[in-house]
Amino acid sequence: MGDRWYSEAVVYCLDVDTYADSDGDGVGDFRGLIGRLDYLARLGVTCLWLNPIHPSPNQDDGYDATDFYNVDPRLGTLGDFAELLHQAQNRGIRVIIDLVVNHTSDQHPWFQSARSSPDSPYRDWYVWADHAPADRHQGMVFPGEQHETWTYDRTAKAWYYHRFYEFQPDLNIENPKVRAEIKKITSFWLQLGVSGFRMDAVPFIIEQTEPGNPNAPKDFDFLTDLRQHVQWRRGDAVLLAEANVEPDQLPVYFGDGSGSGNRIHMLFDFMLNGRLMLALAREDPETIVDALRDTPKLPTGGQWATFLRNHDEIDLSRLTADQRNDVLAKFGPDESMQLYGRGIRRRLAPMLGNDRRHIELAYALQFSLRGTPVLRYGEEIGMGENLALDGRNAIRTPMQWSYKENAGFSTADPEKLIRPVIDQGDFGYQKVNVTAQRGDSKSLLAWFERMIRTLREAPEIGSGSTSHIDVPMPAGVLAHRADGPTGTMVFLHNLGTEDVEVDLSTLAAEADLPIDVLTDRGYGDVGKLDRLKLGGHGYRWIRLCRSTASY
Repeated sequence: MGDRWYSEAVVYCLDVDTYADSDGDGVGDFRGLIGRLDYLARLGVTCLWLNPIHPSPNQDDGYDATDFYNVDPRLGTLGDFAELLHQAQNRGIRVIIDLVVNHTSDQHPWFQSARSSPDSPYRDWYVWADHAPADRHQGMVFPGEQHETWTYDRTAKAWYYHRFYEFQPDLNIENPKVRAEIKKITSFWLQLGVSGFRMDAVPFIIEQTEPGNPNAPKDFDFLTDLRQHVQWRRGDAVLLAEANVEPDQLPVYFGDGSGSGNRIHMLFDFMLNGRLMLALAREDPETIVDALRDTPKLPTGGQWATFLRNHDEIDLSRLTADQRNDVLAKFGPDESMQLYGRGIRRRLAPMLGNDRRHIELAYALQFSLRGTPVLRYGEEIGMGENLALDGRNAIRTPMQWSYKENAGFSTADPEKLIRPVIDQGDFGYQKVNVTAQRGDSKSLLAWFERMIRTLREAPEIGSGSTSHIDVPMPAGVLAHRADGPTGTMVFLHNLGTEDVEVDLSTLAAEADLPIDVLTDRGYGDVGKLDRLKLGGHGYRWIRLCRSTASY
């Protein structure tokens, strides 16, 4: 793997509390995760992204922290976490953790002190207003669940700002002491051995909140400062950020405009995600072509993180109303499947009707596009969702390991589980589990292992350049290529259901014994690239040429 390890990584996202329970208390823990590292190594994972692990009242699945220097005791101890880092490193797996510093829990000692007195040393660690701000009913992140962004605190006799829920007061990023504390938090975890952070809600972290101003300015210099600090503490540490903003705003999150990538290393590609979903819904790749063409030029070292499903809803807010309606009609037609008026709270397998060919196509497409792929736990076996659970918890059900009670996740009584396992229908653990698929060479899990191995042999995808192949194509077919020092890969994906034939003979002069390396079926020789057959929902990854050049 190259020096910028994140450009060729395979990131696997999980909640520790729903992954594997080692002590039978109904909650997943670090020791349980350690016991599943060999599974992840076999899958081909090179980086674990852990959702919040800090002590918390868990009113928002751990995103409301009460102590940034410790771990939730339900998950284990700091010693257990250190052992997880050690064992993961032994298997060539890095670990990054959520850095949620836009806000704290209202139970955090800092806030409890801040609200107690205007003279508290922590008073200015949060954002206050003496009178109700005129914009307090604007800018809610969770419409329908959240009704304002300013709440009056009777003890403090003042209004405090919270971009998210009222139990998550925002930290005041303009306070130098807050900035210093955030850097100290990163130092602590880097010293323990994490390889970086997934930064939650970055646009709100750097928001310079002004009461009554719904368009508060942002201080990007803090990102520059934080990047420098993190890099000095651990040279290969990475910052992976969530910034769902307009395309023309994205470059400033990577760097300061001078051509230097001196801020965030990686950004989740929300624009591509929405367009991927639209392309799958319409069976038309044109929106993906647009996304590839519209991609802002990144500074050296800048990288996209691609995903189909993450830990939140599928956010369609960057699509037009008509586009959003098309996706909802196809993949989330019932109101119970939707969330916040903008997204879908389902996993991919049920969205695609549990159609194995369609699932393979979708993930083969995601993993072949420019950037670093991120995979949500359970997607590799085709897990479903539980729409009876509130909000985003629908896709946060326990991992389904085996036929045993509780899907092998825990030996606790079912009613003591952190969340119920899916135990009915086509996605119940009796039908969908790791054990069932482990011994089946034709299972979805086996396919993921094979696909990820192939990806690891094609570093051009992550660290090279990706471009649309602009030649006449049958309806529904996307052709693109990845070029890098190690050679060139060509990809065909048929979003439609009809068998087609593709002519890529214009690439023949570049070819050096071209060969299929991943396909949905046997297609025979590649030949002269002029008569490439492709099935409905089919895909072909073709090694066009291999270079002996090294990094």
